[in-house]
Amino acid sequence: MALQRERLNNVTPVLLLMGHWLEFAGWCAVAVHGGPWGWAVAALAGAVRFRHLQEVSHFAVHGVLARGGRLNTLLAEAAVHIPLGFVPVSVRRRRHVREHHPNATIAGADPNLADLHAAGLHPGATAARYALALIHPLTPAGVHGTVRGLTGLWREAGAGRLRAAGPVAVTAALAIAFGWEAAVFAFLLPRLLLYPQLAWMSLLVEHRWFDPEPVTGPPVAVEAGRCLRLYPRNPLLALLARGTWLPYGDLYHFAHSAHPAVRWNYLPALERTLGGPAYRPRALLLGESAVLRRHHRALASVSGAATGPAGPPAVRAGGPGRTIRPRTRTGRNVPTSSG
Repeated sequence: MALQRERLNNVTPVLLLMGHWLEFAGWCAVAVHGGPWGWAVAALAGAVRFRHLQEVSHFAVHGVLARGGRLNTLLAEAAVHIPLGFVPVSVRRRRHVREHHPNATIAGADPNLADLHAAGLHPGATAARYALALIHPLTPAGVHGTVRGLTGLWREAGAGRLRAAGPVAVTAALAIAFGWEAAVFAFLLPRLLLYPQLAWMSLLVEHRWFDPEPVTGPPVAVEAGRCLRLYPRNPLLALLARGTWLPYGDLYHFAHSAHPAVRWNYLPALERTLGGPAYRPRALLLGESAVLRRHHRALASVSGAATGPAGPPAVRAGGPGRTIRPRTRTGRNVPTSSG
């Protein structure tokens, strides 16, 4: 932490965010001049770029991107939240830092778990419903939720009535500067479909959402019981994930959960000192230890133990004697995954 504070500055974050947008401009040119193949490549690259921007702003939400708290907020708003149509940074900070981090995997208290439940990942879900929930942002219900979140931004506390105009202004600027192909394939298609799916996949591999171990003690022990570490022995897949759908600190979510104030570039070394959680799956989908297969088995196990058809059973949260039932928050335009 002393080394991180010593190296913290205000110039590098600005250059980092500018670099992402300059690269995005390059993909806009590919969309305009590359024909159908260029459209496809630009759409995928735009979605990946938005994931990277989301994760950079995630550390601004935690206050460790730039030196000053106000500059963290300003950079996140100006370079990510307003152009991409996210909720105000203050709202994201409340939901992610104050609500999710201390209550991860606790039904009724964790907003991320509520989003998973609302998408259909709950006990009693059929195999088909479970499969659809894994690609929820690509389904009609998921697209409707994304669009409703974007158009309803002005209703968020502290958002202002003009916040929803951010993505509209970006779309218009890209169409004027590059052409309609850039606006449609490099921005709109990734923002409405592909980026939300990448962020959703990241959310799915953050925690043992449906079978966490109830551990008490210091944060490291608690997070080891409810986190996972994907691709621990496959450096190629880990490198691919870090370059696409699990950028910056997302692959090291256990280390981040145990020490939220540590920036992404220190998380790999921190993870080595912590040892990592017990659940270290080698794959996302294939194999006995795969994350998505484990989630399905955990939901089936909970469903078999349930006493009624009312959905996920109540769990205790927030101290002895307090029982909270799961809630849902459909239509929320909140960056998923780490932020």
